[in-house]
Amino acid sequence: MLAEFLSGHMLLVSGVLVAGFAAGFAGGLFGIGGGIITVPALYAVFQTLGVADDPSLKSAVATSLGVIVVSSIRSLTTHHRAGHVDGEILRSWGPWIALGAITGGFIAKWTPVEALAIVFAGGAFFIAGRRIFGARSGKKTSTSLSSKRMKIPIGVGTGVFSSLMGLGGGAVGVMIMTVAGRSMHQAIATSAGFGVAVAVPGVMAFTISGWAAEGLPPASIGYLNAPAFLAMALMAAISAPLGARLAHRLNGELLSKIFGAYVFFAASALVWDVFF
Repeated sequence: MLAEFLSGHMLLVSGVLVAGFAAGFAGGLFGIGGGIITVPALYAVFQTLGVADDPSLKSAVATSLGVIVVSSIRSLTTHHRAGHVDGEILRSWGPWIALGAITGGFIAKWTPVEALAIVFAGGAFFIAGRRIFGARSGKKTSTSLSSKRMKIPIGVGTGVFSSLMGLGGGAVGVMIMTVAGRSMHQAIATSAGFGVAVAVPGVMAFTISGWAAEGLPPASIGYLNAPAFLAMALMAAISAPLGARLAHRLNGELLSKIFGAYVFFAASALVWDVFF
């Protein structure tokens, strides 16, 4: 049966593997979880298999979070060896990010697919704008990010937003850390760790909240689709260290703009498919 499925869906399987590799590489290179790549790819795959809009998108988000666990650990390990990770921020933000991720995972059960698409696309368009056009030049001050007035609202907000979008928290973390005066390399390296804080509790919440859901893709555990997770996680585990090592050697400005363009078109395609 497996051989028959593979032969009949080789293009889809190839797409999942390529997306997993790209997500892991992007996660290591840019400090993001890679969900901005995996969510649209998985949504398209599930739609092709005949799954309805709502379970397709929620399964894509949940499966993306599962892949982020693997890619984040792999990229964080590589960045840590290079000495760029700020352990203090990870320890102070981690519990609050996890709390937000759990909240987002359970909120998703009662969130219409259109609302999830709006959240995903809104965040994606914002990220794309930052990548393509860059931050406004201005004074950068070194700001403490470990105080309660910073870590609690930012951590919880990052967790909720990233969990609903199927991201690893790095997209938000990189922007906040650079605005606070941290170097790009340190921001990317530290933000790779946010993926673990977001994805582990997030995927657990999605799995529980989707346990009795109907019309899910084949071989799903709650909203987590096991075959897609295993295929993507394998490729992400291979590619994440490659992207992280490249990040240490490049300023990434051109690659950042190219990635921003991809994010813009991926979000546009998702909005078009859901609403039109």
